[in-house]
Amino acid sequence: MSVVDLSRRRFLTHTTCGVLCSAFVPQIALAASPEREKIIRMNNLHTGETLTSCYFDGKQYVESELDKINHLCRDFRRNEVHPIDRQLLIQLQAIQGILGVENEVQIISGYRSPATNEMLRSKSGGVAKKSFHMQGKAIDFRLPGVKLSQVRKAALSLKAGGVGYYPESNFVHIDTGPVRRW
Repeated sequence: MSVVDLSRRRFLTHTTCGVLCSAFVPQIALAASPEREKIIRMNNLHTGETLTSCYFDGKQYVESELDKINHLCRDFRRNEVHPIDRQLLIQLQAIQGILGVENEVQIISGYRSPATNEMLRSKSGGVAKKSFHMQGKAIDFRLPGVKLSQVRKAALSLKAGGVGYYPESNFVHIDTGPVRRW
Protein backbone atom coordinates (compact mmCIF):
# COMPACT_ATOMS: atom_id res chain seq x y z
CA MET A 1 0.00 0.00 0.00
CA SER A 2 1.39 3.39 -0.98
CA VAL A 3 1.62 6.48 1.20
CA VAL A 4 -1.05 8.15 -0.99
CA ASP A 5 -3.49 5.25 -0.41
CA LEU A 6 -2.79 5.36 3.31
CA SER A 7 -3.37 9.12 3.42
CA ARG A 8 -6.59 8.80 1.41
CA ARG A 9 -7.80 6.04 3.73
CA ARG A 10 -6.93 8.14 6.79
CA PHE A 11 -8.74 11.14 5.27
CA LEU A 12 -11.85 9.09 4.48
CA THR A 13 -11.84 7.53 7.94
CA HIS A 14 -11.63 10.92 9.66
CA THR A 15 -14.18 12.50 7.32
CA THR A 16 -16.64 9.63 7.81
CA CYS A 17 -16.17 9.83 11.57
CA GLY A 18 -16.79 13.58 11.50
CA VAL A 19 -19.96 13.22 9.44
CA LEU A 20 -21.29 10.42 11.63
CA CYS A 21 -20.50 12.34 14.81
CA SER A 22 -22.25 15.39 13.38
CA ALA A 23 -25.32 13.31 12.60
CA PHE A 24 -25.55 12.07 16.18
CA VAL A 25 -24.60 15.32 17.90
CA PRO A 26 -26.16 18.06 15.72
CA GLN A 27 -25.71 20.93 18.19
CA ILE A 28 -21.98 20.31 18.26
CA ALA A 29 -21.99 20.21 14.45
CA LEU A 30 -23.78 23.59 14.34
CA ALA A 31 -21.33 25.13 16.80
CA ALA A 32 -18.31 23.65 15.03
CA SER A 33 -19.03 25.24 11.65
CA PRO A 34 -16.09 27.06 10.04
CA GLU A 35 -15.29 30.44 11.56
CA ARG A 36 -16.61 33.11 9.23
CA GLU A 37 -18.79 36.18 9.50
CA LYS A 38 -22.41 35.51 10.36
CA ILE A 39 -24.84 38.02 8.91
CA ILE A 40 -28.60 37.81 9.35
CA ARG A 41 -31.46 39.94 8.05
CA MET A 42 -34.51 40.17 10.30
CA ASN A 43 -37.88 41.90 10.34
CA ASN A 44 -40.17 42.13 13.38
CA LEU A 45 -43.64 41.93 11.83
CA HIS A 46 -45.32 43.54 14.86
CA THR A 47 -43.13 46.64 15.05
CA GLY A 48 -42.07 46.95 11.40
CA GLU A 49 -38.43 47.22 12.47
CA THR A 50 -35.80 45.64 10.24
CA LEU A 51 -32.17 44.81 10.87
CA THR A 52 -29.21 43.48 8.95
CA SER A 53 -26.62 42.37 11.48
CA CYS A 54 -23.12 40.93 11.38
CA TYR A 55 -23.40 39.42 14.86
CA PHE A 56 -20.27 37.25 14.56
CA ASP A 57 -17.15 38.75 12.96
CA GLY A 58 -15.37 35.47 12.21
CA LYS A 59 -13.59 35.39 15.56
CA GLN A 60 -16.10 36.47 18.19
CA TYR A 61 -19.67 37.55 18.77
CA VAL A 62 -20.25 41.28 18.38
CA GLU A 63 -22.06 42.37 21.55
CA SER A 64 -23.39 45.62 20.07
CA GLU A 65 -24.99 43.64 17.21
CA LEU A 66 -26.41 41.03 19.62
CA ASP A 67 -27.93 43.95 21.56
CA LYS A 68 -29.65 45.10 18.35
CA ILE A 69 -31.00 41.59 17.74
CA ASN A 70 -32.20 41.38 21.35
CA HIS A 71 -33.99 44.71 20.91
CA LEU A 72 -35.62 43.61 17.64
CA CYS A 73 -36.77 40.32 19.22
CA ARG A 74 -38.04 42.00 22.41
CA ASP A 75 -41.47 41.61 23.97
CA PHE A 76 -43.02 44.47 21.98
CA ARG A 77 -46.18 44.44 24.13
CA ARG A 78 -44.22 45.45 27.23
CA ASN A 79 -41.10 46.81 25.49
CA GLU A 80 -38.94 44.40 27.52
CA VAL A 81 -35.60 43.26 26.12
CA HIS A 82 -33.97 39.96 27.02
CA PRO A 83 -30.89 38.21 25.55
CA ILE A 84 -31.71 35.87 22.68
CA ASP A 85 -29.91 32.52 22.77
CA ARG A 86 -27.09 32.63 20.20
CA GLN A 87 -27.87 29.04 19.23
CA LEU A 88 -31.22 30.28 17.86
CA LEU A 89 -29.37 32.54 15.46
CA ILE A 90 -27.16 29.65 14.41
CA GLN A 91 -30.24 27.45 13.90
CA LEU A 92 -31.94 30.14 11.80
CA GLN A 93 -28.89 30.42 9.56
CA ALA A 94 -28.53 26.64 9.34
CA ILE A 95 -32.16 26.44 8.19
CA GLN A 96 -31.46 29.10 5.56
CA GLY A 97 -28.37 27.15 4.49
CA ILE A 98 -30.29 23.89 4.11
CA LEU A 99 -32.91 25.71 2.03
CA GLY A 100 -30.27 27.60 0.02
CA VAL A 101 -31.78 31.02 0.79
CA GLU A 102 -30.73 34.20 2.55
CA ASN A 103 -34.26 35.60 2.87
CA GLU A 104 -34.96 37.92 5.74
CA VAL A 105 -36.25 36.17 8.85
CA GLN A 106 -39.71 37.47 9.64
CA ILE A 107 -40.15 37.40 13.42
CA ILE A 108 -43.60 36.72 14.82
CA SER A 109 -42.47 36.20 18.41
CA GLY A 110 -39.07 36.25 20.08
CA TYR A 111 -38.70 37.00 23.78
CA ARG A 112 -41.91 37.04 25.83
CA SER A 113 -42.10 38.37 29.36
CA PRO A 114 -43.84 36.10 31.88
CA ALA A 115 -46.75 38.59 31.97
CA THR A 116 -47.17 38.52 28.19
CA ASN A 117 -46.86 34.75 28.11
CA GLU A 118 -49.60 34.42 30.74
CA MET A 119 -51.85 36.86 28.85
CA LEU A 120 -51.38 34.86 25.64
CA ARG A 121 -52.01 31.59 27.51
CA SER A 122 -55.34 32.93 28.77
CA LYS A 123 -56.39 33.56 25.14
CA SER A 124 -54.98 30.42 23.48
CA GLY A 125 -54.41 26.80 24.35
CA GLY A 126 -51.26 26.72 22.22
CA VAL A 127 -49.04 28.73 24.57
CA ALA A 128 -46.89 26.73 26.99
CA LYS A 129 -46.91 27.68 30.68
CA LYS A 130 -43.11 27.39 30.85
CA SER A 131 -42.45 28.62 27.31
CA PHE A 132 -38.85 28.84 26.14
CA HIS A 133 -39.81 32.28 24.78
CA MET A 134 -39.61 33.56 28.38
CA GLN A 135 -35.92 32.61 28.47
CA GLY A 136 -35.05 34.02 25.05
CA LYS A 137 -34.59 30.45 23.81
CA ALA A 138 -37.43 30.32 21.26
CA ILE A 139 -38.49 32.18 18.16
CA ASP A 140 -41.56 31.97 15.93
CA PHE A 141 -40.74 32.95 12.35
CA ARG A 142 -41.19 32.44 8.65
CA LEU A 143 -39.05 32.99 5.56
CA PRO A 144 -40.90 34.89 2.82
CA GLY A 145 -40.97 33.06 -0.49
CA VAL A 146 -40.27 29.67 1.14
CA LYS A 147 -43.01 27.12 1.75
CA LEU A 148 -43.64 26.80 5.47
CA SER A 149 -43.55 22.98 5.17
CA GLN A 150 -40.00 23.26 3.78
CA VAL A 151 -38.94 25.52 6.65
CA ARG A 152 -40.34 22.94 9.10
CA LYS A 153 -38.57 20.08 7.30
CA ALA A 154 -35.24 21.95 7.41
CA ALA A 155 -35.69 22.78 11.11
CA LEU A 156 -36.50 19.16 11.95
CA SER A 157 -33.43 17.93 10.07
CA LEU A 158 -31.18 19.88 12.47
CA LYS A 159 -32.37 17.91 15.50
CA ALA A 160 -31.20 20.89 17.55
CA GLY A 161 -34.28 21.63 19.69
CA GLY A 162 -38.04 21.87 19.57
CA VAL A 163 -39.89 22.48 16.30
CA GLY A 164 -43.52 23.55 16.23
CA TYR A 165 -45.50 23.78 13.00
CA TYR A 166 -48.35 26.29 12.77
CA PRO A 167 -49.52 26.37 9.14
CA GLU A 168 -52.84 28.03 10.05
CA SER A 169 -50.91 30.94 11.59
CA ASN A 170 -48.12 30.78 8.98
CA PHE A 171 -45.08 30.29 11.20
CA VAL A 172 -42.61 27.73 12.50
CA HIS A 173 -41.42 27.71 16.12
CA ILE A 174 -37.87 26.68 16.96
CA ASP A 175 -36.21 26.57 20.36
CA THR A 176 -33.00 25.40 21.97
CA GLY A 177 -34.70 23.02 24.40
CA PRO A 178 -34.89 19.23 24.07
CA VAL A 179 -35.39 17.77 20.59
CA ARG A 180 -39.13 17.32 20.04
CA ARG A 181 -41.84 18.23 17.52
CA TRP A 182 -45.47 19.19 17.41
